[in-house]
Amino acid sequence: MSEVKVYERNIGGREISLTFGKYAKQASGAVLVQSGGTAVLVTATMSKNPREGIDFFPLLVDYEEKHYAVGRIPGSFMRREGRASEHAILSGRLIDRSIRPLFPEGFRNDVQVVAYVLSSDQQVEPDMLGMIGASAALMVSDIPFDGPCCGVRVGRLGGQWLINPTFHESEEGDIDLVVSGTRDAIMMVEAGIKVVPEAEVLDAIAVGFDAVRELDEWQVEIAKEIGKPKLEIKLAETDPRLYQWIEKAGTDALVAAIQNSDKKAREEATSQVLGDLGTQLANLAESHELKEYLASHPKAIADALYHLEKKVVRKLTTEKGVRVDGRKPEEIRPITCEVAVLSRAHGSSVFTRGQTQVMNICTLGSTGDAQKIDGLDPITSKRYMHHYNFPGFSVGEVKPSRGPGRREIGHGALAERALTPVLPTVEDFPYSLRLVSEVLESNGSTSMASTCSSTLSLMDAGVPISAPVAGVAMGLIKEGDRFAILTDIQGIEDHLGDMDFKVAGTHEGITALQMDIKIKGISLEVMQVALEQARKGRMFILDKMLDAIEQPRTELSPYAPRILTLHINPEKIGALIGPGGKMIKRIVEETGVKIDVEDDGSVFVTTSDADAAQRAVAWVERLTKEAEVGQVYTGKVTRILNFGAFVEILPGKEGLVHISQLAPTRVAKVEDVVNLGDVITVKVMEIDNQGRINLTLKGVRPEEMPQGAGQQPAGVN
Repeated sequence: MSEVKVYERNIGGREISLTFGKYAKQASGAVLVQSGGTAVLVTATMSKNPREGIDFFPLLVDYEEKHYAVGRIPGSFMRREGRASEHAILSGRLIDRSIRPLFPEGFRNDVQVVAYVLSSDQQVEPDMLGMIGASAALMVSDIPFDGPCCGVRVGRLGGQWLINPTFHESEEGDIDLVVSGTRDAIMMVEAGIKVVPEAEVLDAIAVGFDAVRELDEWQVEIAKEIGKPKLEIKLAETDPRLYQWIEKAGTDALVAAIQNSDKKAREEATSQVLGDLGTQLANLAESHELKEYLASHPKAIADALYHLEKKVVRKLTTEKGVRVDGRKPEEIRPITCEVAVLSRAHGSSVFTRGQTQVMNICTLGSTGDAQKIDGLDPITSKRYMHHYNFPGFSVGEVKPSRGPGRREIGHGALAERALTPVLPTVEDFPYSLRLVSEVLESNGSTSMASTCSSTLSLMDAGVPISAPVAGVAMGLIKEGDRFAILTDIQGIEDHLGDMDFKVAGTHEGITALQMDIKIKGISLEVMQVALEQARKGRMFILDKMLDAIEQPRTELSPYAPRILTLHINPEKIGALIGPGGKMIKRIVEETGVKIDVEDDGSVFVTTSDADAAQRAVAWVERLTKEAEVGQVYTGKVTRILNFGAFVEILPGKEGLVHISQLAPTRVAKVEDVVNLGDVITVKVMEIDNQGRINLTLKGVRPEEMPQGAGQQPAGVN
């Protein structure tokens, strides 16, 4: 049995412990990561043999939220965890994007990393423990891995930097940034930011990178002590002679074919050149030195063709400063913006940048339409939802619609983060918002086009955002000491480049970041150049967007629902809802409105019928209104006793008119003045310390009579 080892380290003022050798001992590597009351078990395993017939590294990262971690039974029909939540998918992507570039090139064995959230104290966020655990499990395993690669979350609250802040601190702070990296370079950045200048964002990355390096050094020490020797794995390699042959035979033709601003024409010309090269290779003479190798490695030709295309694009960019479509490194493709493209939608737009086109539709709903979240986070609902769809026709392919995958969920979440900081509060704009980005045409950077289109759609819908948001995707191509940073990358530059760095923000600062790289890290200096180049590109795009619509519309679409907001005493919520919801159901049935009630006493009445809204509001006010001394009410006599009459002045609220208050003169018998069922107008004289209401018919002046009140009974002045 392996020895149990526990290592502890204080990172950013928070204790983190790693336990090895106690759980999941049959995995190649396993670790229990704990901080506070949060615990995540992470395992790493590898298949014995490479997967045949593939040209990629088959890495699978599963991040699984267990509802027992917060003492909750899942809400599904089966009462067990089903499909991963959006947060779990995004957390898995964070880990995947951080560690993937650190496996050997040509590695074709299946590798799986599984993170189980076993316990969550609702304070320490488990995703960063999962990221630390993924690196630690791989480091002590026998799986080839050029790590460590740890990650931390960086927050800022009250001007103070926080490493791995709590849920509450992340929510309240102005920066929520995740950075991962090796000892030497940054691997991945993801952030939601409340409009912060580039320099301060760079400071946040630097603060996080310092903590990352401390974690990495710790894991190096642990691996030296308990790590297994790494297995010798056969890597997929291509004979260098094939590379030499294909470069000599095809470079000039491919350089000419690949320099075309039209994606479809470029792809056809490139495909023709590569196809001709493949045919030549297939028809080599039997005596050729490559013939035997190609016969035993049928996939090698495809790899060599990809190698040639990649080399040509990268060489053109870094040595000649020429992009495939002829643009300069900082140049943005032509942009067109349209709004109000769909007549019945509450807000709509189309944003086109080069051959990337995204339509966005904004739908307004009541607060009750907010999404319910059945996850482990303290946040149980959200009123702003952004959904991103990427159909096959957007790239001219056949692809069945099977619902959103990890990529679609990730892109939607990025656009959602980008726009959240500029949305109005629920108090200022009591609507739920669903934005849907439909990618109609794709040639790179659809997530940032989605962000731009979403801004236009929100403004078209009349949502009073505080500032417009635009986004741009930056690329990097690095060859030796030479590198080029590219603004507004298209598909081929993303596919063959080294970095996809998406930056979204307003004129004043950044609201969201996402950086992925394919090489083993980049420096802060490169990031600084990329951020500044992205800022200039964002300013250009924002100006183009404002040409289409300068500010949010002042009127909502005639098809959008209207919401009236009331505030009642929270103690009156029960009276409004009624036993078993009977009262509120009756209001809804008789008026046709939708009513949402919050715990703080906020009541939202949603309808497109103004008359129905006013009737519902009047009903709510009657049910929840408090009696006030000196106020005049019209009510029905509900009981008659020897000493006076009880009058229902508000629903469920009665007051007593003492016999001495029925008339200015002495009354011998209550029935001489009022009878059961009479509707009379009374004034509140007093509400005693027990809440009893005393009423009078004396001295109710005509001008105080409620509109539509009936005639007073005889004998009342």
